[in-house]
Amino acid sequence: MKPYIKCDDLVKIYKIADLEVVALRGLDLEVDKGEMLALVGASGSGKSTLMNILGALDTPTTGQVWVGDYNLLEMTRPQQTLYRRTQVGFVWQQTARNLLPYLTARENVELPMALAKVGRRERHKRAQELLEMVGLGERLNHRPDRLSGGEQQRVAIAVAMANRPGLLLADEPTGEVDSEAAGIIFNTMHTLKDEYGVTIIIVTHDMSVASRVDRVIGMRDGRTVTEILRRRDGDVLISDEEYAILDRAGRLQLPEAYIETLSLEDRVRLKLRDDHIGVYAQHHSEETDEAEETTVGA
Repeated sequence: MKPYIKCDDLVKIYKIADLEVVALRGLDLEVDKGEMLALVGASGSGKSTLMNILGALDTPTTGQVWVGDYNLLEMTRPQQTLYRRTQVGFVWQQTARNLLPYLTARENVELPMALAKVGRRERHKRAQELLEMVGLGERLNHRPDRLSGGEQQRVAIAVAMANRPGLLLADEPTGEVDSEAAGIIFNTMHTLKDEYGVTIIIVTHDMSVASRVDRVIGMRDGRTVTEILRRRDGDVLISDEEYAILDRAGRLQLPEAYIETLSLEDRVRLKLRDDHIGVYAQHHSEETDEAEETTVGA
């Protein structure tokens, strides 16, 4: 089945004065329709750059990127604007960036629909439906200053879903709320995913989101380096496995925890076994290889 999102060898270089900063280094990524995925990494890992590219807020230096039937590199400026307005919903960490303070919750949700020329009656109906779905049916006429931080983020999610986009991009959506509100926000996203089949990508530095999404992609130095797949049967977790990502040139990056545990530096010794590859610290002897070995591929 064709992936909903496909990034192929993405490179993004920013020029700052006389310096060049490489934000993405040949990144590859595929995401299925209706998947809920988290991009996790430290500041400077490239995750926000990737989100901006998927949202047509930025363009890569080289490479290819598709979202549904849209080739993002071939779109004109007006086409990019229409794409952002109708195909993508955004939720930002800063609540002030999501909502207009002088509009009620309902009016904030209706605004994107008004810009898309949705009829007044349909705007009212859809705004109420979305606010009820995020648990704020009794807060329709409240302005942001009368809502808690978690409630404001749930209104922001309803705003992002107003034009029924295929892709929802959330940048640290729980970064300014407590753990209880964060749980409600993630439950809300799952409800919308199940109801509308929207694909959700969450950008965060918090690895605890791994328990709340279908898949976690770890990023480092502008590349995808690890992947955690979670398989569920309803609410029951069946499996939770972590993989290192092998790129088209045969390169992979070991998780930092593995590197620290085995004291790996500069170079490592490799030994091909029958069903896996052994990776050893350079200074360790043959006698300690078996004890220090970590399996990185089968």
